[in-house]
Amino acid sequence: MGQALEQAFDCDVLVIGGGIVGLSTAYAITRAAPGTRVTVLEKEPGPARHQTGRNSGVIHSGVYYRPGSLKARYAVRGAAEMVKFCAEYGIAHAVTGKLIVATDRAELPRLHALVQRGRENGIPVRELGGPQIQEYEPEVRGLAAIHVGTTGICDYGAVARQLARASGAEIRYGAEVHRIDRRPGVGVAVLTRAGDVLRARVLVNCGGLHCDEVARLTGDDPGMRIVPFRGEYYELARPELVRGLVYPVPDPAFPFLGVHLTRGIDGGVHVGPNAVPALAREGYGWGVVRPRELGATLAWPGSWRIARRHWRYGAGELRRSLSRTAFTTAVSRLLPAVTEDDLVAAPAGVRAQAVLADGTLVDDFLIKEGAHAVHVLNAPSPAATASLPIGREVARRALALLADRSTSGAPAS
Repeated sequence: MGQALEQAFDCDVLVIGGGIVGLSTAYAITRAAPGTRVTVLEKEPGPARHQTGRNSGVIHSGVYYRPGSLKARYAVRGAAEMVKFCAEYGIAHAVTGKLIVATDRAELPRLHALVQRGRENGIPVRELGGPQIQEYEPEVRGLAAIHVGTTGICDYGAVARQLARASGAEIRYGAEVHRIDRRPGVGVAVLTRAGDVLRARVLVNCGGLHCDEVARLTGDDPGMRIVPFRGEYYELARPELVRGLVYPVPDPAFPFLGVHLTRGIDGGVHVGPNAVPALAREGYGWGVVRPRELGATLAWPGSWRIARRHWRYGAGELRRSLSRTAFTTAVSRLLPAVTEDDLVAAPAGVRAQAVLADGTLVDDFLIKEGAHAVHVLNAPSPAATASLPIGREVARRALALLADRSTSGAPAS
């Protein structure tokens, strides 16, 4: 690769990662700057094989997120844009609304805080007493609830495929990054495991579960590590028990929303997810162990600090992972009629959670820049909902780097 960057560029912007954020970025670049040559590298044989294609398909309203944060701003904006995008391209979707239900008196202050947060974020929220819950969900029980009307569902895999088609970018599947060679003032060259070399003026890292590794390959210190958490789902054998979307009141100390009930676009009802440490970045079951990746997680001091700080919470999640009875008990707080026989195992997902060295779980979207590079370093839920605004922001940064003289191949001033 030593002489690679001295040759002609293969593209202007090279995007690593063919999930919904990477494809949205490619789409935004070609929309904002027609004629820009964009190539997307995706190691899988098709798009949306990990976080994008393994979530519950919810278009989040933005009610949970701290006012002014990227998550709040991009989720609120992104929800409306996602509905419009799906309608424009004929992608299955529905605006269903959802309930957030308090089942314990200790949760009532947090529920009321969500009402205030929703209003600060410009989201219409209706407060419900216990008996009013049955107007929306006859089988759900709780002390109080809020109804958020702007929440919806869609097929994010179909959205990702449409973004790939509409972007006009060259999409290379089965192209796993092996090495990256960056030359300040010139550009970036990427060597794939298949032996192909691609040269670009700007690199965009949307590597999801592997984004921190890609940043280090580029020569940038991401200042965080991805610690993977597996979310395990069940399918409800009696989907008629749930009409729409039902959530518990989340604990603000954690980025996870708790076990919830989601009627998907196909009519089935997903139950979950819980959140347990995955033993590999793509560890979709307890039997998937990759020693190198597990060792890297254990070597990160933040992992141990999370464990010490939140071991009680983690123990509960682990118990629900290993015991269907415990999982059923958690669900029955919202849905008393559910039984163990109602829960049918469904495919799991893995959340790419950025963790700082001090054990802090990065709460907001995190985007950083380096020479010739933009890195998306934390984009878990609600990133699918927010993918169109995230893509525009990443595109804006990439195009600014592209416009800089130092990325044009001219000597830096």
